[in-house]
Amino acid sequence: MIDEARIIAQLKDDSQKEKAFNTLVHEYQEVLYWQIRRLVLTHEDADDVLQNTFLKAWMALNDFRAESKISTWLFRIAINESLSFLEKKKKSSDIMSGTDDFITNQLLADPYFDGDETQALFQEAIAQLPDKQKAVFNLKYFQEMKYEDMSQMLGTSIGALKASYHHAVKKITEFFQQND
Repeated sequence: MIDEARIIAQLKDDSQKEKAFNTLVHEYQEVLYWQIRRLVLTHEDADDVLQNTFLKAWMALNDFRAESKISTWLFRIAINESLSFLEKKKKSSDIMSGTDDFITNQLLADPYFDGDETQALFQEAIAQLPDKQKAVFNLKYFQEMKYEDMSQMLGTSIGALKASYHHAVKKITEFFQQND
């Protein structure tokens, strides 16, 4: 793991800012990619959102006040970028109204997806969740993130996060029961 204090100091020093940012990209690109990928589903979309995430982070470096960890700040940018991307995609596409077959076909056709049919159904169930529930479910289920950390990252109360996770689990369970 990186030395946060050293990186923060380098980010404040214009002569070392680029080096520090490259360290951040190297350290966090994979974990951010997979967090984004679970939200947007395809490799190409995840790459685009990840690129936008780092671009937005670079542009906002002068505004980073170190009130939270760098990783929390980057995750928040990534989730916000993912949710914005999904919202734009929903507005610009009628495909989302027929998500059942579309999502399954998209996942199975993706050369980077190596799961079986059950995993595809699981991803389809997650994809049908409202965007905020999807983000909370992915952070809790895949990242095993604590509610306290999620609260800081998403700017939502712990109680609301627990409720979102509970509703997401319930919807996923119902999805599997309907597709059994």
